[in-house]
Amino acid sequence: MTPQEQQARRQFLQQLGAASVAAIACGQTQRWATAEEIAQPTATADSCILIWLAGGMAAPDTLDPKRYFPFEKGLEVDKILSTFPAIDTAVDHIKLTAGFERLASVMDRGTLIRSAVQPDLGHILHSRHQYHWHTGYVPPITVAAPHIGAWMARVLGPNNPVIPPFINIGQRLEGVGEKEELKAFTTAGFFGSEFGPMNLPYPKDAVRSVQPPQGMEPGRFSNRYRHYRRLIDRNPHRDWMSDYQQESMLRSMDAAHRLLQSKDKQAFDLTREPKESFEHYDTGRFGRGCLLARRLVESGARFVEVTTEYIPFIHWDTHENGHTTVDRLKKEIDRPISQLILDLESRGLLDRTLVVIASEFSRDMMIEGVPGSSARDQSRARTKTLQESKHYGLHRHFTGGTSVAMFGGGVKKGFLYGRTADERPLLAVENPVPVENLHATIFQAMGINAKTAYEVEKRPFYITKDGHGKPVNDIFA
Repeated sequence: MTPQEQQARRQFLQQLGAASVAAIACGQTQRWATAEEIAQPTATADSCILIWLAGGMAAPDTLDPKRYFPFEKGLEVDKILSTFPAIDTAVDHIKLTAGFERLASVMDRGTLIRSAVQPDLGHILHSRHQYHWHTGYVPPITVAAPHIGAWMARVLGPNNPVIPPFINIGQRLEGVGEKEELKAFTTAGFFGSEFGPMNLPYPKDAVRSVQPPQGMEPGRFSNRYRHYRRLIDRNPHRDWMSDYQQESMLRSMDAAHRLLQSKDKQAFDLTREPKESFEHYDTGRFGRGCLLARRLVESGARFVEVTTEYIPFIHWDTHENGHTTVDRLKKEIDRPISQLILDLESRGLLDRTLVVIASEFSRDMMIEGVPGSSARDQSRARTKTLQESKHYGLHRHFTGGTSVAMFGGGVKKGFLYGRTADERPLLAVENPVPVENLHATIFQAMGINAKTAYEVEKRPFYITKDGHGKPVNDIFA
């Protein structure tokens, strides 16, 4: 990281910290009064599952195949648009890339958007883009913006009063790098703790989150809960917190206590899943997360995010060995995602569950870390021909054309929307969809108007940036 990038990162964290402090001092939020009541659209979905492929999923290597050449020493870099060949899907006019054979088989159940676009946010790309995608706002801002899952929890409330309406699966918030940046958008912001996520980084251990400590009798647990509640009420930061934020924290504790006493907590226990079904999903932590998401939606979760987890330079953050890494990742995600779609369908849940597959941006070809380049220029180093297989892959962050897949929740089946250019730069050339419009589309499926706003600091704060999001109505059946 260059000195300029380090300085930008420090400033970014300082500004996020200031927004977080402001959030805990924020009072109760009310719907923003407008001259004309905002009409809410008719919901086509009751629940939403976001499959988050963190780190930047290269569209030409996944959902938007282009010209392909296999690796060969001396291959001209400029020729390479995809490092995987195209394959057929269940829909004649849609192709994916090799390694997504199972996902290809269910493309007749959903819509593929190939023209999502993002702004170029400069330094700290992943932190800023992930914040932008999850909240709809480009940081830094003076308000702690809520995650889209928190918006759904606040506006719609729970489907099941016992199951938390917003659950985040698979992302550790400690020990993975950029932890403060991750925490900044994995939050309910000014809405308060009760609308924040229940974080479950390890799906197999999720059941532990809804059980009293081992060996503790119910009476002793209830006494401990009451004592802990008193401690929360005497929070050492009480003077900084508004009454509303303090009460919201206590309400979140009450909700957790209800869950621990409910039979619905069995949804968190993956050992209750039949062996054959479990094995369909068991490709690793992400696969088990998809299974947990299905069980939670069956039990009434409103919004569930399942992530491959963001760790700098790991997983979809493919700055080296891009092709090899993506090949491995496809083996981890192809079966669980397709099985999730099939299971929701067989249980009669897909029509009312919107499944979204997304990443913060795409990637294009760039050779990184070429021997002989300086540390400062390493990320920009280029060569005309490939010499090593580790350079074979799509490395450069690219915001001009990104793919997003949607299933269920009222979207068309076997539908393709938007197009990117066939030659570099692979820009969206038909029907570009910026983040605010993508969010408006998701919210419309859930029955929420993109102009919905709450009063914060005596001004409106909209669910899409400044209320400008416009849903892509063409993708709905």
